[in-house]
Amino acid sequence: MSNENNQLLGSEMVQQQADSIDAISMVSEQDIKFMKHALSLADKAELIGEVPVGACIVVNGEIVGEGYNEPITTHDPSAHAELRAVQQAARQVQNYRLVDATLYVTLEPCSMCAGMLVHARVKRVVFGAWDAKTGAAGSVMNLLQHPALNHQAEIVSGVLADECADKLSRFFQKRRKEIKAAKKAKKQSAEG
Repeated sequence: MSNENNQLLGSEMVQQQADSIDAISMVSEQDIKFMKHALSLADKAELIGEVPVGACIVVNGEIVGEGYNEPITTHDPSAHAELRAVQQAARQVQNYRLVDATLYVTLEPCSMCAGMLVHARVKRVVFGAWDAKTGAAGSVMNLLQHPALNHQAEIVSGVLADECADKLSRFFQKRRKEIKAAKKAKKQSAEG
């Protein structure tokens, strides 16, 4: 990809993020409450060594599904927080269509999760931190509002963004230190 294209994509992302600032005015106390719950679920993921992402599905002010990242512990690359929450919600409401549901998730959904959210017809997606590498709700692409698809979800971004991003940042800093220490120990053991 050319440098010019990278700059264009960067400027588009900045515009999308600026547009999302307008969406922040649509953030309610309920949005903050449920994002805090998603953050508590992210803590559960971190406790078991997973990337700390948490999600919950809310219908009519009630949590009907929740989940947190588990791909490492379950050996399942699809075991993302959003997927777990939607599966539980669909069982709870006895319908694979979640047309009146809002998803709260601490990290912008990836393309796999965004596709699943479109198929489930989730009405609204509220996320905390942007994901510049794999985000599919505006960062890298926007599958949730793609005009060629048969469903578009409302997106509200940046809810408790600093808390969500800090949690991820601390996790990856710790993970890098652990990997570095393990490599050093292995090297010393081989030399020893």
